[in-house]
Amino acid sequence: MSSNPSKQAAIIAAAEADEIGYLDDNPKTSMMLHVEAIKNVTHEAGIKISDIEAIASPGVAGNVAEYLGLDPKWIDTTQIGGCSFQVQAQHMLAAINAGIFDIGVITHGEPGWARRTGALGGGGRGFGGGDPDSPGPQFEAPYGPAGAPTAYSHAMTRHMHQWGSTQADFAQIAVTTRDWATLNPRAIMHSKETHPYGGAVTVDDVLNSRLISWPLNLLDCCLVCDHGGAVLLASADIARSFRTPPVWIAGSGEAMDHAMLMEMKDFTATSASLSAARAYKMAGMGPEDMEMAMIYDSFTVTAGITAEMLGLTPRGEGPGLWADGNAGPGGKFPVNTNGGGLSFNHSGMYGMQLLVESYRQLAGTAEDGIHGIAGKQTNAKSLVVNGTGGSLSFTGTLVLTAD
Repeated sequence: MSSNPSKQAAIIAAAEADEIGYLDDNPKTSMMLHVEAIKNVTHEAGIKISDIEAIASPGVAGNVAEYLGLDPKWIDTTQIGGCSFQVQAQHMLAAINAGIFDIGVITHGEPGWARRTGALGGGGRGFGGGDPDSPGPQFEAPYGPAGAPTAYSHAMTRHMHQWGSTQADFAQIAVTTRDWATLNPRAIMHSKETHPYGGAVTVDDVLNSRLISWPLNLLDCCLVCDHGGAVLLASADIARSFRTPPVWIAGSGEAMDHAMLMEMKDFTATSASLSAARAYKMAGMGPEDMEMAMIYDSFTVTAGITAEMLGLTPRGEGPGLWADGNAGPGGKFPVNTNGGGLSFNHSGMYGMQLLVESYRQLAGTAEDGIHGIAGKQTNAKSLVVNGTGGSLSFTGTLVLTAD
């Protein structure tokens, strides 16, 4: 057992549910999305579902294990929002390094669109409710926050004031991310055929889209749709024994800065600076060694600020990572090559989609006629992937390397 778990485990397969997106005609429950993704990922790796020894999923790992008839050696139900999957990968890496199991699955099933529309029964989901144990309703709600956009607009407003960034700077993030979506047939905004408002967009399109919560416009905000995904992790001893190539977890880190937005120390800085530093240290690498990035983009401002926290740009210059085609198709530093939460798919928790695309890029399978067409596959051999949870609250960072 190594004191440094770097590369003691690898992601050895990644898959999604059979259908994802706006499933109006054939809505699927969370469990259906979980099971389809697990069935698909085990098929890709060439193993049986019964070979799975450990399971992780935000809140519901036990329920999924029971449905599948599994008796896992290890269970993780960590639920801290969209970064839960990156954090669970770190937990799984540590458990594998400790010798607790050899094969585990991290799984996700979230019918964000179907719940919102009421397609699965009930009256849909509004902005009320939330965690009954949270002090938010007592201490924050009286001051007017009403959903995620109103929280994230504070961060973007402060960034513009403090660092001189503009709405157009952040709009370029949405434009570049949409460019990647046009290379991903499963992306909701892939083309006019997949969505009436799909296809390429311009900075002016973003700036002229409907105001949501100033300075965030509609195209600064993520989609809300349905998704299921799963990734398999395996110990270093067996990682090369599957029919899919391994992608190594070289480093990992998790962190938090606050739970309630009003406790955020700096609206232009998140705990990703801490989780990234921990991941880089474990990997023995730094931001200068990264060849691409997968960055949580619930909003354009999320991605822009996170780029700074990951050390990919200086403070205050995060949106510049996307300028001049740098992060787009053919650019020197690709970011969010699936189309991101802004244009591919965002079900509520986007961390799984980040993991799936990270695996595909480093495994060389991002361009297969279904998950990507010509131009989507990069030649990167290393990447940093960061998830964000809560209101810029929690973060999980992984440094991944190709075999």
